[in-house]
Amino acid sequence: MATQALSALLKEVRACTLCQEHLPHGPRPIVQINRSAKILIAGQAPGNKVHQSGVPFDDASGDRLRDWMGIGKETFYDDTQIALLPMGFCFPGSAKSGDLAPRKECAPQWRNRLLAHLPNIELTLVIGQYALAWHLPDSANTSVTGHVLDWQKNWPTVLPLPHPSPRNAIWLKQNPWFSTDVLPALKAQIQHILKK
Repeated sequence: MATQALSALLKEVRACTLCQEHLPHGPRPIVQINRSAKILIAGQAPGNKVHQSGVPFDDASGDRLRDWMGIGKETFYDDTQIALLPMGFCFPGSAKSGDLAPRKECAPQWRNRLLAHLPNIELTLVIGQYALAWHLPDSANTSVTGHVLDWQKNWPTVLPLPHPSPRNAIWLKQNPWFSTDVLPALKAQIQHILKK
């Protein structure tokens, strides 16, 4: 019954045209969800490359994220282990520097309904400012760096992360503690969860 309800909801999501008029490349909702998933990745929105392929995190950001997690593509794309629900399901278009923000219509329309179908999540990776504002609303005025510095606040069930985009290479160089303190804990927790 629950699986059928999720399938019906996913059919609705994939047919969504709510913000079609604002999407320069048209709607193509991209999500990965299964009731069995143990890890949730709450990202921003698909980029142009992902919009073209239809595969979430099928880009340099995904390569870096998988490296941070210590897993390969086979595990990453196993929906019984990992759910991928960005704040906006469609590519919002490009801005002068990077992509536009996720469309504001998407999360209120779909997010809580989909999250209700994820009863087994043990760890949520919250990537970037828009996901942080939704998943950690009590600290809405905190910067991404502030959230990541305070990573142990909701650990081991929630981990704020900077965006794994190659554009954040400077941030990673300026914050070496992220690689020495946060990533080893993340990799260990993911292995612990996946071995259950």
